[in-house]
Amino acid sequence: MPSIAILPSSFTNSSAIIDELSTLSGCQVVTDQEVILKTAADQDMDPQKLEDALSGKKSVFNEFTLAQERCSSLLKTTLAAMLKGNNRYLFTGHITHLISSDITHVLKVLLFDTKANRIDNGVASGLSKNDVQKEIKKNDIAAFRLTDLLFKKEAWDPSLYDIVIPVATTPAKEAIQLILTSRQKENVKKSESSIQAAKDMALVAQVELALINKGHNVEVYAQNGNVILTVNKSVLRFDNLASDLSSTVIGEDGVEGVEVVKGKDYKTSIYRKQKFELPSKVLLVDDEKDLTSTISERLINRDVGTYAVNDGQHALDLIASEDNRPDVMVLDLKMPGIDGMEVLRKTKESKSNIEIIILTGHGTEKDREMCMELGAFAYLQKPVDIEELSSTIYDAHKKAAAPINS
Repeated sequence: MPSIAILPSSFTNSSAIIDELSTLSGCQVVTDQEVILKTAADQDMDPQKLEDALSGKKSVFNEFTLAQERCSSLLKTTLAAMLKGNNRYLFTGHITHLISSDITHVLKVLLFDTKANRIDNGVASGLSKNDVQKEIKKNDIAAFRLTDLLFKKEAWDPSLYDIVIPVATTPAKEAIQLILTSRQKENVKKSESSIQAAKDMALVAQVELALINKGHNVEVYAQNGNVILTVNKSVLRFDNLASDLSSTVIGEDGVEGVEVVKGKDYKTSIYRKQKFELPSKVLLVDDEKDLTSTISERLINRDVGTYAVNDGQHALDLIASEDNRPDVMVLDLKMPGIDGMEVLRKTKESKSNIEIIILTGHGTEKDREMCMELGAFAYLQKPVDIEELSSTIYDAHKKAAAPINS
């Protein structure tokens, strides 16, 4: 019999449906948190990073670290292993979207309601209206981020599900019966092709991880062991890239063949292979927007991953989040509001392992001495030679990446 995957929009009073459905179907309930914890244990990693990836939350440096893509592939690995077995599951939460649509022995269900009804349900549970609205907004944003990343579709798009049930007009017993009846249909039963699709899902995750570990981020699809890699960003020498991708994938267990194709969005941006051993999390802080834009572009061309902000408070807000913590900060001194000296002081107090390079056009010798006393890695003057700045960032990154006791 098929497994079931249910995405309930928040405050739809879906728990009663899920509990009863689990009893009647004989399916074991599996939540987002359970998959996250199992994956974290298997991979020896922080569960919070997996949770952020599942909610679509990205670090500002994700373009250079590919952390969200790596976490998503690891979660898919866990799910695929479960689906290749004979157990029956009732998946509930965002993990439903990571299950390949080619696996027909998983019935996908959306339980939804109007926002007004969801607010009423939340208030009836004892929460304030304001708290309910905040929770609905947070959960909906997370759902929409994930489906936009995976499918370029909204979370409530009917094409993502086998059944869409409006709970306000569908009594719980009727909803349960509808799901159980649909589960009996021939097109959702376990078959050889569906079992193979579960194997292919595991292979996709395996190939994605192999490519990500080499710095590649491309769309991966597999059918009967044959892998198709779609490149959606233009590259000067496509044949060379195709060869590099193919050589990485062809050696993976279970891969029967590899094809590399150009996607429909191929010319929208430039393909860049990431080099994780190089600086990939550098925060530029300067109120001169044109300057930070120019420096950022020139550093990226030198394989330095950067993100720019234009005031001190924004920088401090970013580093407060572990996901957005840079390894290196390039910091101007003279800025409106919180100036660079204060950002340096507060950063070194709270995140002492962030290496900070001062880049200023107005500093004095006294400023230089003060910055170095506060723990700055280097003190540079504007205008700066980009090669000198790049070299200094590389040195700072090496120090930031070094073991604490080295």
